[in-house]
Amino acid sequence: MPSRRTFLQAAAGAVVLPGLARAAKEPAAMLPAIDTHQHLWDLTKVKLGWLKEGSPLHSQFTPVEYAKATEGLNVVKSIYMEVDVVDDSRQAEIEYVTEICKSGKTPMVAAVVGGRPASKDFPTYAAKLRDNKYVKGVRQVLHGDAPKGFCLGKEFVAGVRFLGELGLSYDFCMRPTDLTDAAKLAELCPDTRFILDHCGNPQKGFDAKHTDQWKKDLAAVAAHKNVMVKVSGFVVNGWKKGEWKAEDLAPFANATIDTFGVDRAMFGGDWPVVTNAGTYKEWLTALRAIISNRSEADQKKILHDNAAKFYGV
Repeated sequence: MPSRRTFLQAAAGAVVLPGLARAAKEPAAMLPAIDTHQHLWDLTKVKLGWLKEGSPLHSQFTPVEYAKATEGLNVVKSIYMEVDVVDDSRQAEIEYVTEICKSGKTPMVAAVVGGRPASKDFPTYAAKLRDNKYVKGVRQVLHGDAPKGFCLGKEFVAGVRFLGELGLSYDFCMRPTDLTDAAKLAELCPDTRFILDHCGNPQKGFDAKHTDQWKKDLAAVAAHKNVMVKVSGFVVNGWKKGEWKAEDLAPFANATIDTFGVDRAMFGGDWPVVTNAGTYKEWLTALRAIISNRSEADQKKILHDNAAKFYGV
C-alpha cells in the first residue's frame, strides 16, 4: 500500500467544490478555526532530508505565505507541526518556531517539534522542551522507513512515557496498516496524551475490505481515551488536484469523527503539504461542508474548541 509521502511531490492546482458557494460568499459568518497542523519551513534555516529540488514543495513556506493561504478563512490560531528536519537542524527548528510564537505577529501560538523517543539522548532533549512554554509535544514520522512495530520497542515506549511525565503530547503519523501499533502504544503509555494525525491516513482507492480494516483499527485507537484525532491531511493520499470534492472525503472524515466523538476531533490544515491536492481554502471549505449538518456547538468543537482546550491556547 502506498505511503503518505508517495503523494507529497504532486504539482499544485485548483479544485472546484460545487454547492459551497454560500460559505465562500460569507467568510465573516465562518466559525473561527484553530489549525492544529501548520507546517512552515525556511530553507535558509533548516534542512529537510526528504525534500527534493524541483518539487513544488521545495520553496519557502513561512508565515507570509501562510497568511496568504488562509486569508478570509477565519483561522484565528495555529499550532506548528514539525517537518521532519535532519537531526542537525532540530535545534534551529525549535528556535525558529519559538521566535515566531513569541512575536505575537502571526496566528501561530504553539508548536509540536521533532524528536526521536528511542534515542539515548531523548530524555535530556525532552526535559529541555519542558522549559519552553510554546512547545506542547513531539512527533516522529513513522510512515517512512520505520518498520511496523518500531514504536513498540522498549526505548521508544520509555521515551513516550517520559513525555507524559513532562506534560508533553505525542503525535502519531503512520501508515493505516500500523494503526494497531498506535493502539498498543497508547495502552502502554496511559499517562501520555496522544494525537492521531490525518484520520490515520486512509487512502483513495480503499476497497470495502481495506475500508473495514481501517475503521476497525481506528476504533481500536479511539478506545483509548488518551488519544485525540486530527481531521487533516488525508486528501493527499491519492486524491488528485481537480479530481475530488467534499463528498469524496466525507465518508472518511465522518467515520473518524463518529469513532472518536466530537469532543476528541480537531481540524488540521496540513499546509503546505495539502497543496499537492488543492488549496488550503478548498480543504477547509470542504471540511466545513462535511460537518455542516452537525450542530453549531459540535462544529465549534471540531474547528476550534477542542484544540483550544487540548493545547491550552
